[in-house]
Amino acid sequence: MYEIALIGNPNVGKSTLFNILTGENVYIGNWPGVTVEKKEGYFTYNGEKFKVVDLPGVYSLTANSIDEIVARDYIFYENPDLVVNIVDATALERNLYLTLQLMEMEPNLLIALNKVDLAEKLGIDIDIKKLEELLGVKVVPISATKKKGIDKLKKEIYEAVKNKKKSKIKYKNLEPYIKKITSILEKDKNLKKYNLRYLAIKLIEGDKYINEIVKKSNVWDDIKKVLDDIKKKYGDLEYLLVEERYKIIDEIVNKSVKRKVKKITFSQMLDDVFTDEKVGILMLIPLLWMLFKFTFDVSAPFSDIINYIFSYLSELIKTTLPNEFLASLLADGIISGVGTVLVFFPILLFLFFALSFLEESGFMARIPFIADRIMNKFGLPGKAVIPLVMGFGCNVPAILATRTIEDKYDRIITIIINPLMSCSARLPIYALFAGALFTEYQGIVILSMYLLGLILALTLSLLFRKFIFKTSPSYLIIELPQYQIPHLHIVLKNTWERVYDFLKKAGTIIVFGVVLVWFLSVYGPSGYLGVDALKNPDLISKSYVALIGKILSPLFSPMGWDWRACSSLIFGFIAKELVVGSLAILYGVGEEKLTSIISHAFTPVSAFAFMAFTLIYVPCVATLTAIKQELGWKWVIFTVVYEMILAYIVALLISIIGNIIF
Repeated sequence: MYEIALIGNPNVGKSTLFNILTGENVYIGNWPGVTVEKKEGYFTYNGEKFKVVDLPGVYSLTANSIDEIVARDYIFYENPDLVVNIVDATALERNLYLTLQLMEMEPNLLIALNKVDLAEKLGIDIDIKKLEELLGVKVVPISATKKKGIDKLKKEIYEAVKNKKKSKIKYKNLEPYIKKITSILEKDKNLKKYNLRYLAIKLIEGDKYINEIVKKSNVWDDIKKVLDDIKKKYGDLEYLLVEERYKIIDEIVNKSVKRKVKKITFSQMLDDVFTDEKVGILMLIPLLWMLFKFTFDVSAPFSDIINYIFSYLSELIKTTLPNEFLASLLADGIISGVGTVLVFFPILLFLFFALSFLEESGFMARIPFIADRIMNKFGLPGKAVIPLVMGFGCNVPAILATRTIEDKYDRIITIIINPLMSCSARLPIYALFAGALFTEYQGIVILSMYLLGLILALTLSLLFRKFIFKTSPSYLIIELPQYQIPHLHIVLKNTWERVYDFLKKAGTIIVFGVVLVWFLSVYGPSGYLGVDALKNPDLISKSYVALIGKILSPLFSPMGWDWRACSSLIFGFIAKELVVGSLAILYGVGEEKLTSIISHAFTPVSAFAFMAFTLIYVPCVATLTAIKQELGWKWVIFTVVYEMILAYIVALLISIIGNIIF
């Protein structure tokens, strides 16, 4: 079996080609040690089996971002049988920069020149033979979306792995120095396992990762002298190498590409409107609103159906199984947990469908371009705008939507502030307390919660950026692809892969969380209380849930909350909307009578503080699972700790200031 890697800039059609080559034989996971998605697939040709590894979309291999590190390390250490570089024929100048960096590594290289049909429509005539001659690499013209040239590409892949050929690139002004550094590197036996010419080029570029490798050798001092000589003659070495690369790119493009008289294209006409600094923002607001509405309004009936089915199954088990304990464990614990997972299925399905549709259409690339300037003021990248807006519906799909953010730190910040966006599950809590204690100002009070969450999220993004990560939002380097009609089969395939990945990884943790709270509710220090504790206020007052609430109540006494209010917050760990139902159980009334109980148990100030606390404190188990899946346990713990501290401070300030004023 041969192993081949697909690599290219974002939006060149790499994922489309991967799906065409591999069909249904796809396996999704994460690269070791990082949260970057790893996709592998298989295909056979002429009796040979090929493993296809889909590397992250990158603009270069300078290893500044986690995606670049993953892509470069794979080629550097794994040495695949063939690297297939997908190049966009409509943006040859930009795409060839990555090609030259690949050639520096001297892999067995093949170029798949994609979107040749679109280039032809734009009046771009590429001489394939001349391009091959100038690069010294085989070039196969294809159109992935139309499945043209795929058989030819498979044939060339087959021949390339059978007759391996190293790709090479020479930089005229730097060749004497590259050879000199290479000869010095040869003196250290420990470095001979690496491609020494590549090490020499990266040392000239000032690559930190390669520098660390060579600094440990006994030839570093000699190399440092050579680098100092180059610096004295040419100045900034990194800029020098970038300049050398673009000289070669300009020569290649000038000799192999002819352009007819440019006509104003449909994409250009749309971009005149969508990417305008002022009009673009005004157009973006309704678009994000439509994305939000589509995801949650269309998915709502399906989520309700799933919820009804699992409620029905739960009641059926309770009335069928004679063993009360087992029936409640299955119904209130396991089935309730599975239902909690599957209720997210329609939401994620429609979210990822919408995002995949926008990606395939070419519009997704414009959204961060439009929003970048505004988001940068709050220490966030332009691509953070979609996850933040999605957070008003549900934090789980919003966190998964951050996968479009390439930079590691940009993505971490966007994820850990996302739970502060007030999801729809918190609305029943706001409605209950606003209706009970703010009858005349319900709308204003509820709106204030959404604004509070947004203000806190943006403020904390600035603080995290300044004091924890100490970086700036990544520069927006983005290729704006041509607009196109999305291909439904590609959109559906991408949608299913993303939804399935979440359900597979998140399901067990969510079910475990639900079952854990069930055990805490039906057991207490005196032992098993019976399943009636889930609906009997006297019994549940003896449970571990109540015990935790009573232990916490002195801590929250400045806010004016009793142990029942504290205990209800534990149920919010499963799903925020359960806070309302748990309050009804703990106070021993039905939800229809809960409003009048709340109006006596809380004051307007303590109620407002409680609403703010439920907005900010620990995210639900599904959200924490999504954070764990994307970032790992360290950031789950960090998010829980900072949100608990923040929630307490905000609620306490509201209580102190509110009681002084009122």
